[in-house]
Amino acid sequence: MKSTNLKKNIQRILMLLAIPTLFGITSCTEKIDDGNLYTFTGLTIEDYLVKYEDQFSSFNYIIKRANYDKILSAYGTYTCFAPNNEAISHYIDSLYEDMSNADMPHNGMTQQGLEGLTDSLCRDIALFHLLLNKVDGIDLGNGMTISTILGRDINTALDPGTGLISINHDAKITAMDSICENGVVHEIDHVITRSNRLVAGEMAQHDEFKLFTQALQLTGLADSLVDMERKDIIVPSKIGSGKGAGKMYIPEECRLGFTVFAETDSVLKANGIEDMDDLMEYAREQYENSASINGGWYDYYRNHGIFVSTGTDYQSPYNVLNMFMRYHILKFILPYSKLLNSYNETSKVQLYEYYETMLPYTLLKVIKVGNERMINRWVTNNTLTDRVAEMGSTNIQEVRRPGIKIFNDNIQANNGYIHPINDMLVYDFYVPNGVLNERLRFDDLSLLPEMMSNNLRRISPSEVKARNNNQVNDGFGGSGNMRLPRNYSKHLVTYNGDNTEIYYLGGQDCGWPNYQGDEILCQGAYDFAFRLPPVPDGTYELRMGYTANANRGMVQFYIGRSSKLSDMSALDIPLDMRVVPVDDAAGAPDVKTGWCMWTKTDDQGVESDANMRNLGYMRGPLYYTRGKGGSTIARGDVQDLRRIITRQHFEQGEYWLRFKTVLPKNTTTEFHLDYIELVPEHIYNNSLYVEDMY
Repeated sequence: MKSTNLKKNIQRILMLLAIPTLFGITSCTEKIDDGNLYTFTGLTIEDYLVKYEDQFSSFNYIIKRANYDKILSAYGTYTCFAPNNEAISHYIDSLYEDMSNADMPHNGMTQQGLEGLTDSLCRDIALFHLLLNKVDGIDLGNGMTISTILGRDINTALDPGTGLISINHDAKITAMDSICENGVVHEIDHVITRSNRLVAGEMAQHDEFKLFTQALQLTGLADSLVDMERKDIIVPSKIGSGKGAGKMYIPEECRLGFTVFAETDSVLKANGIEDMDDLMEYAREQYENSASINGGWYDYYRNHGIFVSTGTDYQSPYNVLNMFMRYHILKFILPYSKLLNSYNETSKVQLYEYYETMLPYTLLKVIKVGNERMINRWVTNNTLTDRVAEMGSTNIQEVRRPGIKIFNDNIQANNGYIHPINDMLVYDFYVPNGVLNERLRFDDLSLLPEMMSNNLRRISPSEVKARNNNQVNDGFGGSGNMRLPRNYSKHLVTYNGDNTEIYYLGGQDCGWPNYQGDEILCQGAYDFAFRLPPVPDGTYELRMGYTANANRGMVQFYIGRSSKLSDMSALDIPLDMRVVPVDDAAGAPDVKTGWCMWTKTDDQGVESDANMRNLGYMRGPLYYTRGKGGSTIARGDVQDLRRIITRQHFEQGEYWLRFKTVLPKNTTTEFHLDYIELVPEHIYNNSLYVEDMY
């Protein structure tokens, strides 16, 4: 065993030295410190801390007080970020000297020094430095958000100045990858900082957000950003009819939280805002006419006859200042590293996501431009093209607004993140009529905020295994799988209890033809509904991306303005997801779907695209490939299909899409959902250009 590990370590070192671009290294100053990489110790993690007690005796004291010394001496797989004695001493002094909380002076410590730590403090410190799985330094250097045993996230990044990997900005890894029998130890020079304050309280600790904090308090939103956990989830029996029966991981806790995009005082000042009166006047200018009958663009308020207030009723959701603040807040937890998701996209595309804000039924868009994350970048005629099999030319696509930059600061509260931004964020006329007037594609997991808050979206197989007591489930052809409890997400309802078995398949170790790799899959006599993402008023084409195969079943779609069954109306005929198009060698179209290999046609598949649409189908897009780095693009993958579910008028507000099996007695058939598209008529039925193939 030792020789095998040693061989692996040597291979890792050679790979690290040979491929520096894995860390995005572009100059000699951005070089990771490779001292003491991949040292095999032959010890357990606890043995390691004892052996090097001159460095780690204080941390090991905390580990023992938390009753984790025996766990770190036993079988398992862990990552330990071990702060040295000097780091522990400095941290304890800072805790004891902190008198900012009048209700808990000295953070509850009874005296200065190790012995003054309470048992709960020891537990929190210990568990915040431990992971349930093994994470090597080569991965940490790429930038990660990782769940600790405490249930709180840590964020890693490569510090370009020192070449060291930082954790939550302050702790630096000084020696990495001391491989033990039950995991790995990374030595750090600072206790990893965690905040026990909620979002508004944490923001109040940062002087750069004085005005934003004041506005949160004035509007009452500071008292609203307090959710931390959903208590009413219903964990099903692990015995089920599906492939994961009896051994599938099921999350039993559901964390809640928030993400805030916030202008600093300096950004506000650059826009002529120096006090609350200025900010209220700015909000009035932006939102006073947003819901007016003539010229208004905030359709939800206008459709419901809501009067927008410019008075001093700041806690009203209809007040302009309240509206301004709500558009900055997401009701789920998103660290910077997970604002966008990179997996199997092709080289020409830009990563993007759409997120719903706390301003009712509004979206904002996050897109990658270079190495930056930008909010609400507006490009004219986006997702339209004047060329075949390519994106639109610069003749029709012009950047009207470059977007608002999100800074990679990851200011972390106990229930979320605060991300500074470099310009004013508003839901003005150009958001619904410019930014969002394009094909809107939503990955299935972006429809479930709780999956993002609990760091489950695109979770690694190793972490699923760790959370599942090291038990691997590969019943669906991958190990990063889980079954979702009922009531886990307020955006998903089931109508027949545990007869609807809903699984999330991470797909990160698979070569599946899925957008971003993952998928929602159902078995049983399923009957459930997703809440659709809200869109501005207009006529849209609603599509669903899925992969067809013989294991699938047949599904009937319904749509409604609420999740009540009485509000649901059936849409068209059922979809038989077992129908896989015939890939004719000569390129002849499939009889049932119209599919043919587009590269075998003279017009790059343009005519056959129209024929497929007449049958209610579309090919997969050029955006992604089968598996990460795959050679088969979705557009040319015979299993990768889009179903046109309906074309209808949508009003900005609530819509639910229901999926019900047509084969309830065959409980092993599968329903598969990869992504949803909502496409404005301006895109799918444009008189000048056509929708691009991406």
